[in-house]
Amino acid sequence: MSRIGKLPIPLPQGVKVKLEEASVHVEGAKGKLDLRVDPSMAVEVADGKVVVRRKDDSRRSRGVHGLTRKLLANMIEGVSRGFARTLEINGVGYRAEVKGNLIHLTLGFSHPIAFQLPAGVTAKVDKQTVITLEGVDRQILGETAAMIRELRPPEPYKGKGVKYAEETIRRKAGKAAGAAGGG
Repeated sequence: MSRIGKLPIPLPQGVKVKLEEASVHVEGAKGKLDLRVDPSMAVEVADGKVVVRRKDDSRRSRGVHGLTRKLLANMIEGVSRGFARTLEINGVGYRAEVKGNLIHLTLGFSHPIAFQLPAGVTAKVDKQTVITLEGVDRQILGETAAMIRELRPPEPYKGKGVKYAEETIRRKAGKAAGAAGGG
């Protein structure tokens, strides 16, 4: 039995789960999300909890059991509390500003970059160097953060670029440090 898959998901106050044949609809204070459930999974709602069960013990259903439960748990958490991801911009002259659904980034290129936010993701910029992305869908939020980071990934010599707030950049010694060691 899947250790993750067998755990029941508690339903917070104000979250509604609606089951259909092959999909689950979750609605809460922050928004709505839908998930197509694998045919080998059965989803049940009882006593304020959501339980995911396997219909058989095939290799595929065992593999999808924990995944389905975690996707549902992320949906329930997203519509009740939401998710946030923070990015930091390091570098002289590097900055960001939000205008509506666009993030204007100056990242050391010859031109500024206008990044279009997908539907369901909002952004706030603090001190022109800290971008906070918020949304209800964890997958779209993570993909958006990865796309922004990919515009100028942090480099190991000076640490310039866009990085996640919790990420640490392993710094390398430059040419001068290697030559000073003697040779």
